[in-house]
Amino acid sequence: MKLTGVDRVAERDASEDVRVLRRLEIREGFTGEGVDEGASVCAVVDVETTGLDMENDAVIQLAIRRFRFDADGLITSIGQSRTWLEDPGKPVPPEVTSMTGISDEDVAGHRFPDDVVIKVLRHVDIIVAHNAGFDRKWIERRFPAAAGLAWACSMSDVDWRSHGFDGRTLGFLGMQCGFFYEAHRADIDVDAVIGLLAHRFHDGRSAMSVLMENAQTDTWIVRAEGAAYGVKERLRARGYRWDPERRVWAKEIRDQDRLSEEFWLAANIYSAEARPRCMGPTIERVPRWERYA
Repeated sequence: MKLTGVDRVAERDASEDVRVLRRLEIREGFTGEGVDEGASVCAVVDVETTGLDMENDAVIQLAIRRFRFDADGLITSIGQSRTWLEDPGKPVPPEVTSMTGISDEDVAGHRFPDDVVIKVLRHVDIIVAHNAGFDRKWIERRFPAAAGLAWACSMSDVDWRSHGFDGRTLGFLGMQCGFFYEAHRADIDVDAVIGLLAHRFHDGRSAMSVLMENAQTDTWIVRAEGAAYGVKERLRARGYRWDPERRVWAKEIRDQDRLSEEFWLAANIYSAEARPRCMGPTIERVPRWERYA
């Protein structure tokens, strides 16, 4: 695994007010990092779909790449890149083709190898996606036999902001890590996630180490039941998102953040001044195995 570039250019630019971005290149094989003996296995996945409607849209591309990582979260070896296409049985929307480059001709007659996909996913310790709440739902819908596995999210299970990063989108985080890539193809996005997870923060820890620490703890879903319409911007600014099915503002928090979140809600959402329609929020524990389901 390396970021390609010319060393003398990097040396020249190191003293200037510029930042060098190098094309991401993830190579199969040992990385020379960490201790491979007894290492755990992670599968990074990404899907491309014809749209966002779970009832009417379909997955048209699936990419998976496994890697091994040690107890310190260092990536010790990387497996082959696997990517498959599937014919959705209807035309690929033009906007999807424009974004991904996947056309009707590309998917015509193709079908995912269900047995292979399920075997790959069921023989790992953790599955990671960037926005796992999206990918997990689509994969479990298409491959029911792969349901109930352990998932983590490289977007949510790493507090990028606390490590000096802005934003959470894959491409932007990659640039802040020092690399660029051609986005919006599942296989390329998978490699970008591996590039992020291999990144070392200033304290020496890898992003993979931070992700695994957070992925192994339960979380809580906080729902601001009865919140007045006038406080929606406060909730949005706090990181709450509108759940159209339950018709409530909700947010997932970690166990150590629960007390401070309850104090904030009491002061900002359920005070007399805020005019709530309920006495307080509902809070539901989410076991780590069920996160992003």
